[in-house]
Formats: sequence, structure tokens, C-alpha cells
Amino acid sequence: MRPIDTAHRGGSARRAPRVFAAAALAAVLTLTATACGPEEDGAISEPSSSTGQSSDGKVTIPDDLKDRLKEHGIDLDKWRNGEWKNWDKDKWLREAKDYVNPVIEDLWDPDRMREADKPPENPVDNDISGDEGVTDPTPAPVEAANLQTPYHGSAPESGKLLFDGPDGSMVCSATVVQDPARPGKSNMVWTAGHCVHAGKNGGWYRNIAFVPSYNDSGLSAAELQNASKEEVAPYGVWWGQWAQTSEQWISQGAATGGQGAPYDFAVLQVTPEKGSTGKSLEETVGSALPVGFDAPAVPEIDSMTATGYPAAPPFDGQKALQCTDEPGRLAVFEQQPTMYRIGCTMTGGSSGGGWVANGQDGKPALVSNTSIGPVTAGWLAGPRLGKEAKGIYEAVSKKYAGQ
Repeated sequence: MRPIDTAHRGGSARRAPRVFAAAALAAVLTLTATACGPEEDGAISEPSSSTGQSSDGKVTIPDDLKDRLKEHGIDLDKWRNGEWKNWDKDKWLREAKDYVNPVIEDLWDPDRMREADKPPENPVDNDISGDEGVTDPTPAPVEAANLQTPYHGSAPESGKLLFDGPDGSMVCSATVVQDPARPGKSNMVWTAGHCVHAGKNGGWYRNIAFVPSYNDSGLSAAELQNASKEEVAPYGVWWGQWAQTSEQWISQGAATGGQGAPYDFAVLQVTPEKGSTGKSLEETVGSALPVGFDAPAVPEIDSMTATGYPAAPPFDGQKALQCTDEPGRLAVFEQQPTMYRIGCTMTGGSSGGGWVANGQDGKPALVSNTSIGPVTAGWLAGPRLGKEAKGIYEAVSKKYAGQ
């Protein structure tokens, strides 16, 4: 990744952090029961049967899983004919065994991808103390800079995450990461937990799909209105075949206030929308980042670079941006781990985007992801990746080892 200039640190008023997933207009709704919280260090119980992949690359649904989903009012036999547009907010899917994200070809067409860029409608703007635990002075805002085009040449691992919630289409950011079980052939993507699961008051989102190097040439919103799918998604659309977030996010996560934020991470295994070409996601984009679970202590890190597709004003969600800053520490709650924090003016939609720093070996690695930021942009915070994150990462890798 190509960093931008590092800004100095300074003080400013603390504001309430909010989760940075951006909800769009209440357009077409769909199902992505994304999977599940860990039982121990990120490990999950194996469902009695799981989704598979047919020869054309589409996810297949076992009959017993269909029966369980019908208990939630979901009939997958009618799914592809449009019943996925109906969503009962009281029938969120939360259980690991209920994970299903059937590929619906061309659901994410250029228009729908472009329109999934709206910010949350009810932001909260009250102060938080941030005085518990270890908290450094609030960083001075760092102006987000446009990622150099083509994005694939600057940050080939980065992309946009699309999904549907009860209130409409939504957008986050995500990063291709290495798979220890499949060196050089990873289909794993890292993002924020709140980009796959609504937390304690909800469940798994629907139709989760990853678009690497979305709008690779940096076209304007006006230009994108006439752009082809190849221009919008030059490396294809990759559907979330399996996803996993932390038990802490599922039980504590909330849209505002930072609850569950230190555990706000998720890992997905993805599959190509148009069926297998014989190439993995890593081979398709040409790169995947290692994940650093032993990043140096904050005082030893000179800079971190966050990349994402901010969608709330003044941004429109169509372009990739970056911020680079010397990290500080933020303790939202005394009994929870301290988070990383940097100055950055990126807004809603940048959530889930990877934070890159040099690891213990001196090489770039993903060490965090955007989780929370103030209502008025100025800084971002992301979780430190410890044993819970490592457990989830290894469990998702193991699930698809050998495939």
C-alpha cells in the first residue's frame, strides 16, 4: 500500500464514536445469514451440514438447512425468484448452523453497487469520557487522500464490501488476506464485525459480496452511471461463502457508543459470482496481506495506513481513500482491550478497511481494521488483533483447508 504524508498529533474534543457501516436507500433486500461467534478463541461448533459449492461455483443449500431456515420464515426454494426482498426484522438469523449466502448472479449490478453508499440516518453526537484504561490525547484530523489510480496498483488487496440490512443496501470496506492453509491461493477477506452482523440487537446481514479494486480507475459518480460492470468491478464480485465474527461483537455490539468495538473484526471465505475460473481471489488480484497478531506496541509504531471507501458526506462512497498517522491508544471501556486510534477524516463506509503497519519482521501486515469514529469526522479507531481475532482467522482458514 502506498501511504500518504503523516500528520502531527494534537488535541481536540472527544465525540461519541459510531460504527461506520453506511446504510443506503431502502432498495432491494436479500439474505446473507453470515456466520457466527467463536466458542473458544474464535473456534466454532461445526454445523451438522453446511453449504457447499456446485460445479458452476454457486452455493448449494442442503435440505436440512433449508428446513431450519424455513423455521425463520425463509423458503430458499422461492429465494431466487425474488422472495429475498421480504425481510422480517424480528427474524434475524444468528446461529452458526444457519449460515447461508446463496449466490444471486448479477444482483449487485453497477447501479445497485453505486447506490449502496448512504450514511446512517440517525447519528449520535454526545460525548464519551474515554478516560478509562489507557487513552492518549485525541489526534489531530488527518485529511484523507485519494488512493492513486489504478487502485489495483496502489492497494491491490483493498476493496468494497456490499450487503443488505433491514433498512436497505449497505457498504463497508475490506481487505484480501493470506490463508495459512492455502499459501498463494487465498479466498479470505478481512473486515469489521459490524459489516457482517448487527450485534446484540440484530443478526447476520444478507447478500454479502466483496468487490476488489471497486471503481479501479477512480471514476466520478456521474461517470459511473454509464460504466460497465467490468469498469466497476474489474476483478469480479466475490460472495461470502462463510463468515465469522467474535462472540463479543455478537453479544455486545451496537451501532453507537463503541460497545463491542475492541472485538469488531470478521473474516470471510469468498467464492466468485460467475463460477470457478480455477483461480483464487489472491491469484486474481495478485496479492494478499499477512495478518499481524503480534504487532509492536503503539510507541514502537511510526505510522499506520488505513484504506477505505468512505460514503458519508463529504464523500460519496465511490472512491478509495487513505490516511496515514502515528497511532495512539483509545480505551472506550475499562474492562475491554485498548484500541488503536489515528487521525483521519474518512467517514461511514470506511469501516472494515484494513490498517497496515510494519510487523515485527519489518514487512507490511494488516494489524487492524476501521471500527469506530466520531459523528464529526476527525479520527478513527480499530481493534488490536489478539487471541480472539487469531482464533477466528485460523478457524475460517481450517474450515476450507484442502478445498
